[in-house]
Amino acid sequence: MPAPALPCVLDIEASGFGRASYPIEVGYVLPDGRAACMLVRPAEGWTHWDASAEQVHGITRSTLCAHGRSARDVAEALNRDLAGLTVYCDGWAHDYTWLAALFEEAGLRAQFKLESVGALLDEAHLNLLDAARRQAVAELGLQRHRASNDARALQRALGAVIGRTLAH
Repeated sequence: MPAPALPCVLDIEASGFGRASYPIEVGYVLPDGRAACMLVRPAEGWTHWDASAEQVHGITRSTLCAHGRSARDVAEALNRDLAGLTVYCDGWAHDYTWLAALFEEAGLRAQFKLESVGALLDEAHLNLLDAARRQAVAELGLQRHRASNDARALQRALGAVIGRTLAH
């Protein structure tokens, strides 16, 4: 029996948490393993910055201003690459809000559906996900907490847990 297809996974790094936060980096991994990661240049009204969040992701606001892409460019790239897909994330409440802010700023509508990983797994298998993610991070040798790395580790962890689901 062939291995199950891996789900498309997305992760977002943000300026912090709370109502005023916004996306600063979007990373995703497609079912075939191709990945992309884009820094998002803060829009004019996006001023919130949480230094503790910066310590986690290691991205400075000045880096975003110098190297980030506009919200419109990022939203267009997401729509081009993810159109028609269901894309999974592990922090749906935050990621959905940040993705909505990105697309609102871009003046576009997402052409894909964002869904929680909880839609893929029952509670017992969902409980295995954190350990599987830690193992994936170790296996992949990931050092930096960045959106594409987090998405790749989550996709690998889901593959391991989904494989266990099908085996039982």
